[in-house]
Amino acid sequence: MTEMTPKQRMVTALEGGQPDRLPVTTHHVQGYFLDKYLGGMDYRDFFDEFGFDPIRWVVPYKADESRGEYHDPTQTTVHPLDLTHRVVSDEWRIEQEPIPNQEYRTTRYNFVTPGGTLSMVLQGNQYTDWVVEPLIKQPRDIDLIAKYVTHPKCDVEKVNAVADEVGEGALIRGHIAYFDVYGQPGCWQDAVELVGTEQLILATYDDPEWVHELLKILQERKKTFIRSLEGARYDVLELGGGAASSTVISPKIFDEFVAPYDAELIELAHSVGQRIVYHTCGGMMPFLERIADMNPDAMETFTPPDMGGDTRLAEAKQRIGDRVCMIGGFDQYHFFIGCTPEQTRAEVRRCFEAAGAGGGYILCPSDHFFDAEPELLRAFVDEAKQCRYG
Repeated sequence: MTEMTPKQRMVTALEGGQPDRLPVTTHHVQGYFLDKYLGGMDYRDFFDEFGFDPIRWVVPYKADESRGEYHDPTQTTVHPLDLTHRVVSDEWRIEQEPIPNQEYRTTRYNFVTPGGTLSMVLQGNQYTDWVVEPLIKQPRDIDLIAKYVTHPKCDVEKVNAVADEVGEGALIRGHIAYFDVYGQPGCWQDAVELVGTEQLILATYDDPEWVHELLKILQERKKTFIRSLEGARYDVLELGGGAASSTVISPKIFDEFVAPYDAELIELAHSVGQRIVYHTCGGMMPFLERIADMNPDAMETFTPPDMGGDTRLAEAKQRIGDRVCMIGGFDQYHFFIGCTPEQTRAEVRRCFEAAGAGGGYILCPSDHFFDAEPELLRAFVDEAKQCRYG
């Protein structure tokens, strides 16, 4: 078979086909890893350095001026690669307030509206950020969100400019818009960040109509973004998030509060010509068919048991591999650090033998990695390139 470009190789797999060899890539490349192990190497150079099939993330928001929306002038940083710039209005302002003398970097975000102010507190370290005080504290706080929250759209011209820049050299990937400051692409997952995991699960029993009301508010905002994607030359966009994994919620909650909302978003994305990968970091096995029934083009991360997931990769391939592209399955915690290159290579072969048959599979770590020995990354990529279809 003629050698494919990185984009051709991964798109072929996304469409369920058999490329020239096993595609091999990774999810986001963490700044912590680039700084600690590679002297601050640029994200784009990382893929070339190790020979991965590159992914280029880009999620530029466009403000709807007819609604009085504009890019937040107070936002202190805009990631130079994904280009996400918050959209605010005079009725939805975001004020940032550092909280000193904390064990971790701590920031309060105030969402100022004519009807009142909502606030949330985030903490973070060199690895990640997390919510310590959720935004929604009282049930009717959601009324302020429904009335005043902005509805960012996709800046299609910027997406296509990046697509022109990278050509066939990388997969263009983004995600469905999520809540300002901190959120997730899926409706349930976004709500978890605003309410809290335990609180939202309890609310599905105590006040299910309120949960549905919140999910519809968040879904409408995401629909605005998806409708604006027509003509954007994305290869795939991410939906979902770990809060809808089987290690967090029950099948009953998934069926009532996750699938109906995200399935609508997937259908809408398909109607404007976009592919969707559904991201589930955590348990997946009880939900495999449920996720596939939502009709995404791909599913990830297929986290193995030794990393806190439950995936049996060969069984997953047998159950849903003819319906979606599978992305992930590799145990980066045990095979990117503290082992031999031969062990890393063996894990690559295990993944290929379990899920690679017939194509429709992209080898990838099960979500992010922070620590990794460069020698083992090279073994990971090199062994994947030896995995070819008969």
